[in-house]
Amino acid sequence: MFLIQDKIVLGMAGLRFLSASIEFTAALLMLMYGRVETAFKINALLAMVGPMVLLTVTTLGLIGLAGKIAPSGMMIVILGVILIFIGINKI
Repeated sequence: MFLIQDKIVLGMAGLRFLSASIEFTAALLMLMYGRVETAFKINALLAMVGPMVLLTVTTLGLIGLAGKIAPSGMMIVILGVILIFIGINKI
């Protein structure tokens, strides 16, 4: 179906599939328990998973881009990622 030639892309997609599986399982658990308190606790756990997945997938992407773009371009991409995390923490 898909011909993946780059292991970085496979890793990034695999982590996103893992993240989606965790999110889907959490949604099912929320429905299964049917209580706001429990759903809130499950959601709190998901709040830790999301940023870790984002950081890991972004790191893999940066590794894959290393050597393919100019150092100034890499610095701009890294600055963008830093700004995303600053923005998230300011909310």
